[in-house]
Amino acid sequence: MERAGATAMLHGPVVVAPPDTPTDDVLAVAADLANQALAHAGPAGIVTVFARPQSLDRVWVRSGFIPVPEAELPRELQGRPGLGLFGWRGGTALWSTVGRGGARSALARGEH
Repeated sequence: MERAGATAMLHGPVVVAPPDTPTDDVLAVAADLANQALAHAGPAGIVTVFARPQSLDRVWVRSGFIPVPEAELPRELQGRPGLGLFGWRGGTALWSTVGRGGARSALARGEH
């Protein structure tokens, strides 16, 4: 996990298994590794964890991650390889960009 304040980027999990290993078994190991990293996050003061999909959408969603826009990444974690982004905030789907800057539309400002 790469950390930037109370935010972190989870690089992984990576699971290497023989070719005949059932996919569900590999995904179960990946989910266990991801959940261990999340269990470490709270006590370490990490509030938000980001991860790239890496074809592990099932793992991320079951662990409480939701798809989020790239703009949510703090500057210190931007520019990492990969497409798509999932975010986790204590396992809740509640996500808000309120108070994080950025221009608001005229509609959002009530100027319509």
